[in-house]
Amino acid sequence: MTVVVAIGTRKGLWLARSEDRVTWELDGPHHAMREVYAVAFDTRSGVRLLAGSSSPHFGPGLSTSDDLGKTWDEPPDPPMSFPVEDAALERVWQLQPAPATQPGVVWAGTQPSALFKSTDGGRSFEFVEGLWNHPHRPEWEAGFGGQAVHTIVPDPVDPDRLLVAMSTGGVYRTSDGGKSWEARNKGIKAYFLPDPWPEFGQCVHKVAQHPASPSRFYAQNHHGVYRSDDGGDTWQSIADGLPTDFGFAIAVHPHQPDTIFTFPIEADGNRFPPEGKCRVYRSQDAGATWQALGTGLPDNFWTAVMRDALCTDDAPVPGVYFGSRSGEVYASPDEGETWHRIAAHLPDVMTVRAAVIPA
Repeated sequence: MTVVVAIGTRKGLWLARSEDRVTWELDGPHHAMREVYAVAFDTRSGVRLLAGSSSPHFGPGLSTSDDLGKTWDEPPDPPMSFPVEDAALERVWQLQPAPATQPGVVWAGTQPSALFKSTDGGRSFEFVEGLWNHPHRPEWEAGFGGQAVHTIVPDPVDPDRLLVAMSTGGVYRTSDGGKSWEARNKGIKAYFLPDPWPEFGQCVHKVAQHPASPSRFYAQNHHGVYRSDDGGDTWQSIADGLPTDFGFAIAVHPHQPDTIFTFPIEADGNRFPPEGKCRVYRSQDAGATWQALGTGLPDNFWTAVMRDALCTDDAPVPGVYFGSRSGEVYASPDEGETWHRIAAHLPDVMTVRAAVIPA
């Protein structure tokens, strides 16, 4: 079994390869000196690697590789653009291949908050006007990282059903392929607003779903960890048992819908884990209880893990991976029980994605 981990940073993309998920070979940088906020593996037919990058000199772009980074195809012009006069593409924040039942479909979330759809594996994209034309859009605000659609969760069964999340705007869902959208934030608190329980305006940091349970979602917010058991219609807090309810990342076990991973950090003043102890927290009962996982992780870790920098692979015993703003990347071959460092001294890690590559 070969596992490849893609590590997107503020100054390029690195690829780590391993046969045992303990010893790793690191290759990079690819797209040197470009910010790589979005990476995806498309394994529906072969293996395609997609990377969204941006440069202060050359602007945003999107590249694809069908040979795991040996060569890259990047069109001279970005394959997505805004057909409106009051906006321009600033950055690609999310790339998400659709389920295998929708070959060729890849979704992209951008800054400013917009959604694009590709039907040719990410080589070209069309603008999803329904989300852009939503009456709430003029009131969506930028979080500290910018105003962006940073989470895209396609329904594993229904191709017309899709959930997105943005900062700061909240969770939205479509049931008609993107023509219309409804805010789905009931039960998610926005403590920073005059009305702490608004229809929209929540600062969602990440949403995750298990493909075998299409009605079950998990969300990490700017203060708040939540679960929905009804497709996002309502949410309930599952933060009890965590040292803090603040964080950016959340990921679901690929085979167990009740098992989730998150990386709590202290709130607004200190963006690092409590007491500087690097710990991934795991729940195996859908958020009812939590366990700190730290074997092999440092105790002096004064940095943060961002929204897309925590993930799993889909091996029979899945690996778990995360990267930090201080350029360290860690891997666990045993569902978080033990950890090994993949890389150190990289630029700020913004996204980590892992894939088991077929022999």
